[in-house]
Amino acid sequence: MNRKSSIEILGRPVNRIGIIGSGQIGPDIALHFSKVFAPLGTPIVVVDISEEALRKGQNKLERKVDKGIEAKAFRPEHGEAMKKNVLFTSDYGQLAGCDLVVEAATEDRELKGRIFRQVVDLVSPEAILCSNSSHLEPEVIFEGLSDRSRALVVHYFFPAERNPIVEIVPGVDTSEQLTAEMAGFYEAIGKIPIRVRSRYGYALDPVFEGMFLASALLVEDGIGSTKEVDQVACDVLGYTVGPFTAMNLTGGNPITAVGLDNYHQKIHSWYRTPEILRQAVADETPWEVPARQERVDVSEQTFSHIRDALLGSFFGIVGEIVDSNISNVADMNMAVEIALDVKAPFGLMNSLGVQESLELVERYAADHPGFPVPECIRDQARKGSSFSIPLVLREDVDGIAHVTIRRPRQLNALNQDAFDQIEQHFRAISQDDDVVGVVLSGFGIKAFVSGADVAFLARIDSASMGEATSRKSQSSVQTIEDCPKPVICALNGLAFGGGNEIAMACNARIARSGQKVLVGQPEVNLGIIPGAGGTQRLPRLVGVEKAAELLRTGRTVSSAEALAIGLISEEVDGDPRALRERARSWIRAVVDGQESLPVIEQGPIATPESLPSVDLGHLSSAVDEILQKAIIEGCQLPLVDGIALEARCFGEVCSIQDMRIGVANFLENGPRTPAKFVNA
Repeated sequence: MNRKSSIEILGRPVNRIGIIGSGQIGPDIALHFSKVFAPLGTPIVVVDISEEALRKGQNKLERKVDKGIEAKAFRPEHGEAMKKNVLFTSDYGQLAGCDLVVEAATEDRELKGRIFRQVVDLVSPEAILCSNSSHLEPEVIFEGLSDRSRALVVHYFFPAERNPIVEIVPGVDTSEQLTAEMAGFYEAIGKIPIRVRSRYGYALDPVFEGMFLASALLVEDGIGSTKEVDQVACDVLGYTVGPFTAMNLTGGNPITAVGLDNYHQKIHSWYRTPEILRQAVADETPWEVPARQERVDVSEQTFSHIRDALLGSFFGIVGEIVDSNISNVADMNMAVEIALDVKAPFGLMNSLGVQESLELVERYAADHPGFPVPECIRDQARKGSSFSIPLVLREDVDGIAHVTIRRPRQLNALNQDAFDQIEQHFRAISQDDDVVGVVLSGFGIKAFVSGADVAFLARIDSASMGEATSRKSQSSVQTIEDCPKPVICALNGLAFGGGNEIAMACNARIARSGQKVLVGQPEVNLGIIPGAGGTQRLPRLVGVEKAAELLRTGRTVSSAEALAIGLISEEVDGDPRALRERARSWIRAVVDGQESLPVIEQGPIATPESLPSVDLGHLSSAVDEILQKAIIEGCQLPLVDGIALEARCFGEVCSIQDMRIGVANFLENGPRTPAKFVNA
């Protein structure tokens, strides 16, 4: 008998999953589901009317799993379980009992409608029905269903098993509770969901297909060849492969041609299918593109013309989507970068300058009738400032503020913008009479906060700059500790360095159970010391000797050890949603006077004159000397003064050679290569 899944939707375990369509994307969706659900004993069923499609789909899935085993992405036993966990069948009756069904059939409204009318007779009234449509509005797809509250679009991106972005698109009749639950469900299984309002094409395909249109028009107008445009797109917009190469890889010519014609009617008149695309679809020919690792020479004049057109169209397309209110700056900046593997659009506008970006859009619009100049870019240019790009999100639910650090590509690592936004949120929350408590968490299942962004640390070039940087980070963290409302940190994943320092400023910490690696202060591996309160709060929470051992060696601890030493208050079974619900329940109990919260010691604590010896291994003795001073002298002071001492010590360590060696080694070689410190 299969074990019950610990992953739920609307409080119901997901014990069987159905996927309809074994074409290009269905087997990849099945592969990701099986990776997550095979260990839970939750079967995946892929249904298709074509035996040939089923055979190819199964071969594709098994081939990818085998490659994953070979690359050590999966343990052999996990990979074999994944393959055995997926049933490919032409028997629609196998969908009976499915709690979640994802349709991934051809992009045809009549076909999708017939499929769902058939499915509703096979599954329970509580089953969740999803369409992996790339364009069609949910109102169109589910028109024939009597109960549309449990139906919505879930749009995956190529390749579906690896690309983490998923668009969650509810229809007008979709339950708001289900929409929120599906976003939480996909976060819990390792995806990055963004919520998008219903509109043809949703938020991201108009960017992908619109940039292809802009590229095709450059070729049609004789500005450059397909190979030249691909090269400039890679150089300027950061494409891993250019738009023509991407179209070849995804086989996207036919669906893009249909999409562009519909955009012309449903979005604005610039969108249309260019003649060269119509011809390519008719002839079924691929685009001429650069060979792998080929560098295409482009003349300076041609490069400049293509560059300006690509930037102007890129900014205009993304800005129009924000103007339409189907998405927002934060989601578009993140999702375009991750899903489409190009530069983050609003970050790129900030780096170029918003006024210059506006001028590029205006020039493109002047040359291309029907292309709108987005009001959001005009407004920002009028303000004379950069776009504010939220990295730390706040959502209030029943009087409890949920503050979530979301930089998934960086495992939620903190840069100065993130520190600043944390401070802004907690200052606002402190003054908000409608908020009774705060749940602080990170996005996803891997990391709460993986530390400070090392590129941010690499810019420190002196002791004074180091001390100022530390004080600024400490100020942000202090707003958490000073918040007059109960603050519970829900450690959804690992908390390293600055992540643990932020967590320790909260009133209490809880963590998902069974995490083999939960917290650590690995700064010594970089040739630095903690600079956001870690040398002072950790000793006050777990004792000086235990804290000193962790700080001086950089050793990580599991959630079980963190509980044993008093760093967290409890472990919670389940996914991040269960963790946050436990945090909410604790806050409500505190507000009602039924429970209390731990209190960190604000005064000096008993501190030895010297610390027990530890094996430093390859670590820097020069850094260790400064770290010991921060711990011993700081813990003999009130907390506020100890933190000020830590900032001075952080500045001191930023002036030594080993700091330069450690940071440079991390940036060049990554965290697994020990730095060759010189102890000076």
